[in-house]
Amino acid sequence: MSIYRITLALLACCLLCLPSTAEEEVAPAENTVSDPEADGGVDVYVIPITEAIGKPNLFILRRGLKEAIENDVDMVLLEMDTPGGRVDVTIEMMEMLARFDGITATYVNDEAISAGSFITASTQEIYFAPTGKIGASAVIMGAGQEVPETAKMKIESYLRANIRAITADYPYRSDVIRAMLDAEYELVIDEEVIKPAGELLTLTASEALKEYGDPPQPLLGKGIYDSVEELLDDRFGPGNYEIKDFKVTYSERIAKWMDTFAPALLGIGMLLLFLEFKTPGFGIFGIGGIVLIAIFFISQHIAGLAGNEAILFFALGIILVLVEIFFFPGVLIFALSGLALIFGSLLWAMVDIWPEEPISLSPEFLAEPVVNLVFGMTVAVLGAVIFGRFFKGSFFERMLVLEDAAGGSSQEIREKRESSLPKPGSEGVAVSDLFPSGRVEVDGKRYEARSALGPIEHDSRIRVKAHNDFSLIVEEVES
Repeated sequence: MSIYRITLALLACCLLCLPSTAEEEVAPAENTVSDPEADGGVDVYVIPITEAIGKPNLFILRRGLKEAIENDVDMVLLEMDTPGGRVDVTIEMMEMLARFDGITATYVNDEAISAGSFITASTQEIYFAPTGKIGASAVIMGAGQEVPETAKMKIESYLRANIRAITADYPYRSDVIRAMLDAEYELVIDEEVIKPAGELLTLTASEALKEYGDPPQPLLGKGIYDSVEELLDDRFGPGNYEIKDFKVTYSERIAKWMDTFAPALLGIGMLLLFLEFKTPGFGIFGIGGIVLIAIFFISQHIAGLAGNEAILFFALGIILVLVEIFFFPGVLIFALSGLALIFGSLLWAMVDIWPEEPISLSPEFLAEPVVNLVFGMTVAVLGAVIFGRFFKGSFFERMLVLEDAAGGSSQEIREKRESSLPKPGSEGVAVSDLFPSGRVEVDGKRYEARSALGPIEHDSRIRVKAHNDFSLIVEEVES
């Protein structure tokens, strides 16, 4: 195995995995919501929640809330336009809104249907565009069919409980959301039947603002506005706020989409690096592996799941592995520590850490990252076993390894190199400890070697048993 190729691949991987510095910086807020007219007013994050509710919107909201917390932003305003989506993601988004201590609000522009209505109801304040609509929140399966009755009852009960816990200060909100969720529920306020049994409630902006009770209070929202700016002018006064726009870039959309495949990308990237080490030169396998692992780190960082610390620990792990290879072959302590840091950083990149909250190493906290890491490792290990068994000397290898670039065909190169190695039965001495790998000297030349059985101490006599990818397999010669 070429130390030069290993060094190139690992260092290039380390450099490409450095975090992007192109993300927008947000200045810390200097004022609080309690006194919006004092010293410049209120900082507001506007976070778009658009298209179907799924993992991409979950990542957008998580990143926005974390940045808002870190920068002491006073208000998070969701600009909502969604036809609905996944229930599990909806529940996660509802729960993470409670982590923000400032004002949470939603501007329905134009739709907050199904899952969107639950997320909207989880914010403290609800506003509408003139064409805004909210409702039709029945739980259905992904293909549109009905959920089994028992499962549906459990999901609806849990969702209503979440809404009641969040909306205790809003007299009609819990009942309105239930009328959107449960077709059999009849919504009656002030002896007026707002929604009869047998249908789901969907409200227009004007219907949501209709007042009931004594003293009169709006059914669901707090106002109708043509734009976010008009809403904030009325809420805080012109000039008393600053909008910190949360932009979703084209590259971020790609990264959000790629996050679905992150575990597979990790495994395939590691497999390609393995194949690079098994072939002469540095080419398509090394480049592909580095690019895929870089995409893995970038996608996790954009999604708000990783900070710079994971990248730094990954780089430190690479350095420790290189120290083992170049300076202390066979010692193992550096390599094992480096591998622990590498795999630990990959795991760290996938855990969900919130600012100003203690880290709890619970099974729920680590379950999904561990599963993703195991899946990626499984892809890499199984691929390495398969290619190790069938790739060597195959037509596939001859097609990928260019004869001109490598100085001949892969088979010719292998034969030349193996012919230069000591023949089985040759004896020499261990010039380093083999635990199980190290270096040996045979006929005045030094070679990379691995012990066939157990450790071999420095200065012990050894005998060559076989060759393995241009290195030696040796055994200790008993004196």
